[in-house]
Amino acid sequence: MREAAAEGRLDMEELDERLGLALSAKTVDQLPPLVEDLIPAEAIAGAGEPLVIKGGMHGQTRAGEWKVPPRIVAQGGMGGVKLDFTRTVVRHKVVEVEADGGAGCVVLVVPEGWGVDLDGVHGGIGGAWNKTKGERLPGTPLLRVTGSGGMGGVYVRNPGRLQRRKLRRALEQ
Repeated sequence: MREAAAEGRLDMEELDERLGLALSAKTVDQLPPLVEDLIPAEAIAGAGEPLVIKGGMHGQTRAGEWKVPPRIVAQGGMGGVKLDFTRTVVRHKVVEVEADGGAGCVVLVVPEGWGVDLDGVHGGIGGAWNKTKGERLPGTPLLRVTGSGGMGGVYVRNPGRLQRRKLRRALEQ
């Protein structure tokens, strides 16, 4: 647990809580649940390398269920890049996205309640827009975006009405 905290996979509050539970455990069987959700850093594919997505001429989309690495580089090119985080598996407190809108744009779709920080984005001609609603909810990831909007811009938004309907249907099944 201490290694996970040192690597940023646990914050200090979570570490204190888990250590308290570990120290007060009466049997060995009470210990595994305290660490089973902690993935060792070396087990995370490409932990040191960012996921690079290039829009090129035709664009790229990453949607559905996918594992989000701690760092992503999104280069819009001419076709743009869309990253949909609504059905993702995120095991990090902070997801860093280096965005370059280029002539296309970079669109990031996040669930309601996620935190968004666009302070590190130079808007360029296309601008940088945070269209999300509400405040960050406790326990949700922070999406920290840096880079440049270029000509196409960087846009962060929540899912639209139709996308929310599809998500509800998927959850009901």
